[in-house]
Amino acid sequence: MQYLKRNVPLLALCQALMMSANSLMVTSAALVGFALADDKSLATLPLAAQFLATMLASAPASLLMGRFGRKPVFLAATLVGLAGALLATWAIVHGSFWLFCAAAALTGAFNGFGNYYRFAAAEVVPVERRARAISAVMAGGVIAALVGPNLANWAQDLIGDARFAGGFAAVAGLQLIAAAALAATRLAKPVVKAASGEARPLLQIAAQGRFIVAVLCAMLGYGVMSLVMTATPLAMQQHQHPFGDTAFVIQWHVLGMFAPSFFTGRLIERFGVDNVLLVGALLAAACLGINLYGQQLWHFWSALLALGVSWNFLFIGGTALVTECHSAAERPKVQGLNDTLVFTTVTLAALSAGALQHSFGWQAVNQGVIAPVVLMLLAVIWLKLQPRTAAVSG
Repeated sequence: MQYLKRNVPLLALCQALMMSANSLMVTSAALVGFALADDKSLATLPLAAQFLATMLASAPASLLMGRFGRKPVFLAATLVGLAGALLATWAIVHGSFWLFCAAAALTGAFNGFGNYYRFAAAEVVPVERRARAISAVMAGGVIAALVGPNLANWAQDLIGDARFAGGFAAVAGLQLIAAAALAATRLAKPVVKAASGEARPLLQIAAQGRFIVAVLCAMLGYGVMSLVMTATPLAMQQHQHPFGDTAFVIQWHVLGMFAPSFFTGRLIERFGVDNVLLVGALLAAACLGINLYGQQLWHFWSALLALGVSWNFLFIGGTALVTECHSAAERPKVQGLNDTLVFTTVTLAALSAGALQHSFGWQAVNQGVIAPVVLMLLAVIWLKLQPRTAAVSG
């Protein structure tokens, strides 16, 4: 049917709008926090609040979608995102650090629901096309690379003396566009009752080696990306780079995160998910090497670009691998567990970034994530040594 064919592009648009708001947040939130907070080590607390809310919302979001369906829950979540954008604008205008943190938390709660756009796309295509559908939705983030940082830069002085408030006001408009796109989708209704004995215990599913590798790659890949990315604007400010350069670096980072999505799914189909995950882990290692080597503009640019591509391969590869580990009846709890673990790690990374950067500096930020990168490499090597198993239908 025609409406089924348009679901993936519409979900990609929603992903693009969500990530545009997120890239604006990444570009400016630490600087807003630094300006508003009395204790400058709390500069990245708003981003940590966002990721914490995403973590807390992830499991309930999946369960609610399992009961009521994807579309109505997605639509309700956009109202939360809209409220977050409006509150952030108000908080910056009135100079309230803690209200800005609350606004970031609302944005994060919305993201906890929006992160399931990729899983929704995997459900409307045949099993062999899942990786490509996930990749296509993530490709919508290319728009975010163009919109988010440029919107933050262009609108930073749009509202009086409240720097960056204009960008968050614009995010409210993005949420309204997302609601219109969601209204045009037709997503399958949930399965109300699974057949008896169809769903395995969660611990049994989570004990699968492939599931562990999938979660490790998505979790640590996202965590490393979050910590380094969150600290980057502060590090660039410390090294006397103007905000325009910071916006430029974040723009290319977000482009690196999503531009490969046009072909990541095809790479997984052709070369296997294990090889794509391996390249992702190696790119994370390359990012750390560049950051430890120097702090010129080209160092920040090339390192954050490599980090973006690394995240893309690890997150899409990990997501595709998770879909091979559960049935349709097991989907809500397994996807909820996956995203809860991922965003718990992301939250801890974002919260640590400001304190590490403020207290120990840029070198310590990068040295602190060497061990997770090594762990990812070891996990992927183990996966490559295992015999290939058939995907679970789900």
